[in-house]
Amino acid sequence: MKSSNKLVVPQAREAMDKFKMEAASEVGVNLKDGYNGDLTSRQAGSIGGQMVKKMIEEYENSHKQN
Repeated sequence: MKSSNKLVVPQAREAMDKFKMEAASEVGVNLKDGYNGDLTSRQAGSIGGQMVKKMIEEYENSHKQN
């Protein structure tokens, strides 16, 4: 099954996959390469939530006023 998620920059797919694996590891979800349809909604949501949290932190850190 092919993912319907489209990246604005298709060349970023590898980096996004790595980012997703790191986020899954941080929240204790065993994510494997390929199909992960056996994840619960809670597990999938925790991975996405961790990714968003890290993106917001990175944005805030890059825009701090000194």
